[in-house]
Amino acid sequence: MALLPEHLVLGKTITLKVMAESFSSMGVPVFLADIKGDLAGTCMPGEANEKINERLSSIGITDFNFKGFPVIFWDIFGKNGHPIRTTLQNIGPTILSKMLGLNETQEGVLSIIFRIAKESGYEIIDTKDLRLVLQYVAENSKEYSIKYGNVASQSVGAIQRSLIMLEEQGASYFFGEPDIDINDFIKTNDAGLGNINILHCVELFKQPNLYACFLLWLLTTLNNKLPEVGDMEKPKMVFFFDEAHLLFNGLPDYMLTQVTQIVKLIRSKGIGLYFISQSPSDIPDQILAQLGNKVQHTLRAYTPAEQKTIKAVADSFRANPDFNTQDAILSLGTGEALISFLNEKGEPNRVEKATILPPQSLMGTIDDSIRLMVISRSIFNGKYDTVVDRESAFEILSAEIEEKNAQQEALKKEQEEKKLLEQQQKEEEKAKKAEEKAKREEERIKKQEEKEAEKRRKNTVQYKLGKAAERTANSALNSVGRKVVNEIFKNLFK
Repeated sequence: MALLPEHLVLGKTITLKVMAESFSSMGVPVFLADIKGDLAGTCMPGEANEKINERLSSIGITDFNFKGFPVIFWDIFGKNGHPIRTTLQNIGPTILSKMLGLNETQEGVLSIIFRIAKESGYEIIDTKDLRLVLQYVAENSKEYSIKYGNVASQSVGAIQRSLIMLEEQGASYFFGEPDIDINDFIKTNDAGLGNINILHCVELFKQPNLYACFLLWLLTTLNNKLPEVGDMEKPKMVFFFDEAHLLFNGLPDYMLTQVTQIVKLIRSKGIGLYFISQSPSDIPDQILAQLGNKVQHTLRAYTPAEQKTIKAVADSFRANPDFNTQDAILSLGTGEALISFLNEKGEPNRVEKATILPPQSLMGTIDDSIRLMVISRSIFNGKYDTVVDRESAFEILSAEIEEKNAQQEALKKEQEEKKLLEQQQKEEEKAKKAEEKAKREEERIKKQEEKEAEKRRKNTVQYKLGKAAERTANSALNSVGRKVVNEIFKNLFK
């Protein structure tokens, strides 16, 4: 990273603003977060006042020029700047898990969900994509558990609830397309000044976890997408991470290790990083060890713990025999700071006292009309304004689910028709058997009736008299017959 002019230092808002202006003047683009809305005035020329005149006079500057700088306004919510969006699959399960506040088990399930989506060709662009993929995998968990591991419905439910809460925080504005091109942050204007990209964070900062995860995503994206450039005379771009302690709060060890590695290697991508916080103790030691340029504004020590912190801060600087660093930290006045930058050999210079120049641009907020004018004149006006909702997991899965439901409905209908046909056949067979049974019964009854009729007939007087007469006739006939036979035999054997 190139060293800055000796009067520029890092501290809070004013110092941050002065450094951003200096980088821009050097042709280096800058990205910073405007948490209070008071950095927006960077687009307008500043104005002299009594305090500024006193400051300039005290450091012997008589030719100070006020001017505005090329500012690009950005806003995740798309209200006070160009929208910044990215897809959920670009965010990835690791950072998203931090956004959602998931535990280790739930994070593991979310990783499985993303793995299934990737292998199945389901692009997870926005929250509706993720919600449907979660539902689909949960409904088919038995099928996926064999290959990917257990996908507990309780974990899926927890993820879905956390996703709803994240949407209520406004994160749904951040997830989508067109996806931000990280190279759009690395632009200069026609005069060769580096663009100062200001992210409006007044609303975003009300959701500290979302703000921190945005910074984490930005840092990761820079490292993943930008090419190696080696040592450069000056940075390709500089990023200021304000309220940096939020980035590291609750960060798991494995993620802290990843961030530390990124901070260590990102210099080779031509990127300068500045972490800004109220106290050095807010930044993990392994991160501090990677930051060569240090600037320290005054600190106060009212407790033993604070005194210990100040001593540690003082010890982190290369000592200057002209003053006691620890005492200097406690006695710094307004607009003063201790600075130590790396020399050409990459070694830290001795700590020095420095006085901060006033900003050249306007200090404070701007009217909405001025902001809108700057946005409308931006080279990115219209590029990211319209949301693109192309075919992704939601559309693909919806079609598959609809087709599956249609197939199931057709199968159900076919089964019902088959069942109805079988039922009809059974009914017909039953009716046929009943008809045959009825016919047999009818025949039986008919025979029975005939039998009974015959019985009644035989019991009638006429029938009995007829039978008696018949027997008499048969008896007489038999007597005559015997006589005839006897006569015949007699004639034969005479």
